[in-house]
Amino acid sequence: MEGTSIKDLNIDVIREYFLKYNAFDLYEESKETIERILINGDIMTQTSEKALCTVGGLLVFGKIPEKNLPQNGMSFAHFRGIEITDELIDKKVLTGRIQDIADQAMVVLKNNMKTPSVINGLKREEKSEYPTLVLREAIVNTLVHRNYSISGSKIRIFMFEDRIEFHSPSRLPNTVTIDKMKIGVSYARNPFLVKYMENLRYIDQLGRGIPMILKTMKEIGAKEPLLKESGEEFVLTIYN
Repeated sequence: MEGTSIKDLNIDVIREYFLKYNAFDLYEESKETIERILINGDIMTQTSEKALCTVGGLLVFGKIPEKNLPQNGMSFAHFRGIEITDELIDKKVLTGRIQDIADQAMVVLKNNMKTPSVINGLKREEKSEYPTLVLREAIVNTLVHRNYSISGSKIRIFMFEDRIEFHSPSRLPNTVTIDKMKIGVSYARNPFLVKYMENLRYIDQLGRGIPMILKTMKEIGAKEPLLKESGEEFVLTIYN
């Protein structure tokens, strides 16, 4: 990212990451050593003149990623009916580091879900419209695999009475088809994001997300999730 420097990174967040996963304290290192560590970790890259932040470095460790990447983030809209023209119940725009967006998105979805109670014996149990694990996988998949070179377009989540749609600005790579995705064949468009989000425990193993979503929804008797390309977007639809 041209025009960026180490000042655009949140060193506290980076320090916490390396303390947890690499067992050393960044604050005990010299300025030159810190820069070299960030370059070796692909958080920054060295040009002929100076070190610049990488796109991935800003997305995971930036102070304000959308300052340099306005396409970063998610927009959420909840409609009362089953059409986008129906009454709008809630609307949010989520920005920040992608791991924070993932956490915010889960809170927003849960706050907008119905949780009807059922009586099981003498106990009242609450049942969510959608499994938490499925929503988390869908959110993280859109964040990790979207095409960040497409500017002017955020990830969009539309919640309807009968479904949730996850719109990711990106087409599938040439080698990947929807049928291949269903059996776990995947392609890391953003290997940096995959590596760091995996280390941060947001994703388990590359390629497992879509098969897990399909399997889980089948087990609870829901309609099979729909995967499709629509223009320059990839859309995952999960039915309640």
